[in-house]
This record gives sequence, C-alpha cells and structure tokens, in this order.
Amino acid sequence: MDNKTLGSEEWKSHWPLVLTAFLGMSYPAIAYYSIGLFIEPLSRDFGWSRTEIAVGASISAIVTIPIMPLVGALVDRWGVRFLALPGTVLTAACISSFALANGNLTLWGLLWGFFALCQAFLKTTIWTAAVMSRFVAARSLAIAITLCGASFANIVVPPLARWLIEDYGWRTSYIALGVGWGIPVFLLCMFFLFDGHDDRRQKKQRGVAGQVVYAHGLSIRQALRSGPILRIGGATLITLLLTACLVVHQVPLLVEAGLSRALAAYLASLSGFGAIAGSLISGWLMDRYHAGWVGAITNALAALALVLLLEPFRTPALIVVAMLVIGYTSGMKLQLCGYLTSVYAGLRNYGKIFGVMASIIAISSALGPMLGGVIYDTTGSYSLFIWAAIPATLFSSFLLLGLGRYPDWAATGEGADTNGPVPAAS
Repeated sequence: MDNKTLGSEEWKSHWPLVLTAFLGMSYPAIAYYSIGLFIEPLSRDFGWSRTEIAVGASISAIVTIPIMPLVGALVDRWGVRFLALPGTVLTAACISSFALANGNLTLWGLLWGFFALCQAFLKTTIWTAAVMSRFVAARSLAIAITLCGASFANIVVPPLARWLIEDYGWRTSYIALGVGWGIPVFLLCMFFLFDGHDDRRQKKQRGVAGQVVYAHGLSIRQALRSGPILRIGGATLITLLLTACLVVHQVPLLVEAGLSRALAAYLASLSGFGAIAGSLISGWLMDRYHAGWVGAITNALAALALVLLLEPFRTPALIVVAMLVIGYTSGMKLQLCGYLTSVYAGLRNYGKIFGVMASIIAISSALGPMLGGVIYDTTGSYSLFIWAAIPATLFSSFLLLGLGRYPDWAATGEGADTNGPVPAAS
C-alpha cells in the first residue's frame, strides 16, 4: 500500500480523533486568548496594572514548567485518555473560577496556579501523542489540523469574549467560556479519544498505521546531548516567548497603534485565520521540504511583519498585513516544535521528550506576558518590545538552519534502551 492510499485509510478511520484533538487543543487556550479583553474591566474594577493582570498567566505558565515532563511520562505509560477526561472537567471548573476574583492579587495568582495544574492534562503533548499513535503517512497534516485548535480559539474567543463582557459582565463571561467550551470537548473525548495504549489494553489489532509508532527513538539522556534537539528547544523558547507576549497584549498594542478597541479585537481574531493558514500550509510544506528551512524562512517573515508595526511604518493597511503575517507565523510554531521533535528524537519516548519541550513552551508563556506588561508599564509603549523582538526572531531562524538532515530511525534501529551515541543525521 503506497503512502497516499495509506494516508487516505488513516483519515477514514481516525478523522473523529483529529476533530477531538482539534477542539481539545483549543480549550486551555481560551483563557489566554481572552485575557486581553478582560484587562480593561479588571483594571477598572480593581485598579490593577497591566503587569499585575498579566502576571496571572505568567504564574500559570511557571507552575506548568515542572509538570509537563511528568505528564509526558504518564502519556507514555498510560495513554492520553487517562489524563484528558478528568483534565477537561477540572479545566472547566478552573476557568469558571476566575469569576471569583475580588481584587486580591494573591487570590488571582492562586486561581491561575490551580488552572495551570488542571490544564496541564490538556496541553499539546496529549493531543499530538494521540494523533501520532494513529497516523503515519498523513501525520504532518493531522498534526497541523490538531494544532489549528489553538488558532481556532484565537479566531473565536476575542469577539466572543468582548460580546459576553459587554452584555453580561466579566464574571458571567468566565463561567460561560469555561462550561460552554468544556462540555463538547468532554463528550468528544468520551467517544473518540483512544490511542495505541488503549489498543494494547484491549488487545485490538490495528487496521492501519501505528505499528512502528513506539519502536525507535532517543532516550531522555540522549536527547539532552543531541545538538538538533537543543537547537529546536532554543528556537522554540525564543519564538514562543515573543508569541506569548503578543497573544496577551495584542489588543492593547493595536489600540496603542490608533485602532478602536472593537477593531483591535476583530484584528486579533483575523490573526487567528492567518495562524490556521500557517499551520496547514507549513504541514504541507514540511511533508515536501526540510522542516528546519521552512521554520527559518517563516521566522524571518515574522521579523519583517514586526517592522511594519513600528511607528515610522505603520498604517491601518500595513497593520492588517502585519497581523496576518504574525498570525501565519505563530500558527506553525507549535507544529514545527512537535514535528521536529518527533523527527530528531523518534517516537519511543516522545511523551517524555516533548514534555521537556512543553516545559520550555511554559517558560516562554510565563515570561512573555510579564515581559510585555513590564515594558509597557515602564516605558508607556510597546515599541521597545517590538525593537527587541526583531533580532531575536532572526536568531531563532539561524538556529533552525543548522539542524542537519533527518535521522533514519528505521536504519539505525535506535531504541529507548540503547545507551550508545546519538545517531548521526542521514
């Protein structure tokens, strides 16, 4: 059976799983993509600064850092269903609990810390591991569609949150977002979220794909000594640090650029369409060209888009172009990290290794929102952030250019129990 036919068979058998992973991927993201809309009412009611409001998201990301490798190990041991079902229920409770904020910053931080513990069971590792266990020939596109879930949240949440806040108040809005989004995610997980571990427990025979998913790959020790893995981690840290800052501060940043709050919210949503295009197009490109080169060129485009947001250049038309390009580039960053990790580390210990990558992502998510808030509160503008982000983005491009050729895991036969050297790229 050729790859095209095998890929078609994979989609026929497992498209409900991809739909489940897509919506599941979007769920934790709603808390982050909506926070920019809650900044104004929270500041008005409690007198908080933007840094104080954004620090909640940073606390959440910090708490997540040590948890993600453990989550990855649990995925490798028990599978995704074991974590996703209770994680969905707890995350619904956590997002709803933001309505309990009363002006006490300690309580605000505790609410975000509790959210971090619960949404860790719904992070990228869960959904990509599920999809990778079912798809081989069509893996890149399946991962791309899965990761579009976060972009879907970016499209829907800003205008939805604005409408809810203006018509029902910010407390009711948090409850509506938490419960209203959580119910369909839970139902889809209940009926369709099964991976290779479930097959093993139930002793099912696989019809398509997945036979060699857990066969080869680096150990954690080998991954920590792998040049390509370290480069991927460095590029991920830089790009997602900047992305996290932009996600939280994009609405205030656009208002500073002269747009109305309503238009800024819709432009933030528009960048979500660009992110979906970025994820899907990059998935298609990475099946055909070296993913490191695809990522490097895309990051260079992001640096160009940031230039368009600077005072000497920005116009309403160029701001729209910049948001579309930034959205496009942000849409492929998680996709790039997940795909490159699976390529250069193999899949035997994917959960553990990508769990470490998820900790790097969490570090970026922790520092990014606070960085933007501190820069704005100190300078009264986001311009310094944009000027610093341009060379940083170009450096991340340089890191991705030096990854080398893909390892051939089938040829090396490298496994998790092997203590030999990291296989050379073929």
